[in-house]
Amino acid sequence: MALATRTDLRNVAIVAHVDHGKTTLVDAMLRQTDSFAAHAHLEDRAMDSNDLEREKGITILAKNTAVTYKGKHAGGQEITINVIDTPGHADFGGEVERGLSMVDGVVLLVDASEGPLPQTRFVLRKALAAKLPVILLINKTDRPDARIEAVEEETHDLLLGLASDLQDEVPDLDVDAILDLPVIYASGREGAASRTRPADGALPDNDDLEPLFEAILQHVPAPSYDDEHPLQAHVTNLDASPFLGRIALLRIFNGTLKKGQMVAWVRHDGSHTTVRITELLKTRALERYPAESGYAGDIVAVAGMDEITIGETIADPDDIRPLPAITVDDPAISMTIGTNTSPLVGKVKGHKLTARMVKDRLDRELIGNVSIRVVDIGRPDAWEVQGRGELALAILVENMRREGFELTVGKPQVVTKTIDGKMHEPFEQLTIDAPEEYLGAITQLLASRRGRMEGMTNHGTGWVRMEFLVPSRGLIGFRTEFLTTTRGTGIANAIFHGYEPWAGSIVSRNNGSIVADRSGVVTSNAMMTLQERMSFFVNPTEEVYEGMVVGENSRADDMDVNITKEKKLNNIRSSTAEELERLTPPRQLTLEECLEFAREDECVEVTPEKVRIRKVELDQTLRARAASRLKKQNA
Repeated sequence: MALATRTDLRNVAIVAHVDHGKTTLVDAMLRQTDSFAAHAHLEDRAMDSNDLEREKGITILAKNTAVTYKGKHAGGQEITINVIDTPGHADFGGEVERGLSMVDGVVLLVDASEGPLPQTRFVLRKALAAKLPVILLINKTDRPDARIEAVEEETHDLLLGLASDLQDEVPDLDVDAILDLPVIYASGREGAASRTRPADGALPDNDDLEPLFEAILQHVPAPSYDDEHPLQAHVTNLDASPFLGRIALLRIFNGTLKKGQMVAWVRHDGSHTTVRITELLKTRALERYPAESGYAGDIVAVAGMDEITIGETIADPDDIRPLPAITVDDPAISMTIGTNTSPLVGKVKGHKLTARMVKDRLDRELIGNVSIRVVDIGRPDAWEVQGRGELALAILVENMRREGFELTVGKPQVVTKTIDGKMHEPFEQLTIDAPEEYLGAITQLLASRRGRMEGMTNHGTGWVRMEFLVPSRGLIGFRTEFLTTTRGTGIANAIFHGYEPWAGSIVSRNNGSIVADRSGVVTSNAMMTLQERMSFFVNPTEEVYEGMVVGENSRADDMDVNITKEKKLNNIRSSTAEELERLTPPRQLTLEECLEFAREDECVEVTPEKVRIRKVELDQTLRARAASRLKKQNA
């Protein structure tokens, strides 16, 4: 056994809380290493290639790029730095775990004003548990409200806290090395970094990213391998190509992989098959190019295995040694996804309507998304989909909607566990930044959702930071109410905390629903007579059906209304006929808002053109019977 290292290669992940500037920093790294031809057009946030990522401004999928560094710290050789851009949202935590399994070190990005937030804690804990070296990069030093020194101290406190938490899980953790981490001050947007701390709100005293590249080369170890060890490679991501079929992204840990080579494909259950590598691709900037071979430490893409999934191993057929599987945290939120069962189903030609199509699409999602599960609930047309959070499941439904599916989606529920005979539910650690004047309103809002305050800090800037422990149920539908309470100024971030005993009943919405009592077309006349007492979700001339939720009541109970009532016409001219009817514009709800708004007896109808809320039981009489039965039981 002889250990060797690849000095011409580094594998690094960039991790941070959502919106702290990871993808913008990767853009600057690509530009400064001349990764693109002089005439090439590089869009901002080039790594966010998915439509939804561009719209929402967040990273959803972990992606890799490779930059070739030939600068002054390279020592005369070309060094390839494989960079993994990971999502900053806790709902996509499965992507973070996958990204960390490919790398030998992490760059932890922290916003110079916001400081370490719950997701910073989450990704940092994963990195320390995997014993990866950390480089701290304090980004956005040029923000007017930057507080660089305080943020650096907060991050050191966080590191110390996490190291002591992990002492039992990882006994040989080197706490001194963790606290002695290199610190870099940067502005990703300007492409500038420095080892010298600038004044708050000022740019670093250097105009390029050389200090960052130097820190990566010095502190991220070069991949090491045993040159006598047989081939071992881990599947960490999947992609698809119309020409090559399914493509598996591999991190090679030992041995050499060549195009055309016969290898053993080891599945999760331990069984293995001998297959041929039909194509081998490497990454340069944002493009993949064909290559003949990959060596230990490389991240390569291979084709030739149609059924391969994440976490499986590619090994030497003569000496099979499987690698440990990637472990992912358990899902906390579930929702039912099924075929569209509303009276307006299939109104548009070409939509995907059948249960077989929906099931095939959910099975395809399972292949590439390690953090969701699909559970059979004994119905032929609906399935329970479990995920990390509401946003992750809403993104899946939104993608299916854009692909032409018509679906019925149930209200998000929590995934409970029974521990020692008692029911436990998932709790979240919620961090809120808001102006001081909303402190009382926010505390009251979270108290009604069974939240308990864990801590509060006031930086003396007029803003206050509060930390709460809240049941995950209490956060379903919380965001809209929170933004209304804080007039859109509050920032809320949640991270999974663990399972605790059931907290009791939570009232998610104080106002009832306005439900259409018959099918037809919405008239402005009916809306005029009703608008004093309610707000609407539908426009005049829109088609509705019995049981469809058309608005929000100003009172707590549901109300069935005739929203299709037409104006009675006669042959006598009215003196008020020329009056202009002024309608309050209806609220246009997005998919996420619909999922938040829906109550337990409601679900969301999703079609490519429209998202509607409806009652699970459409018939008005049957709903009334069920409500009176429930009242008798509770009496």
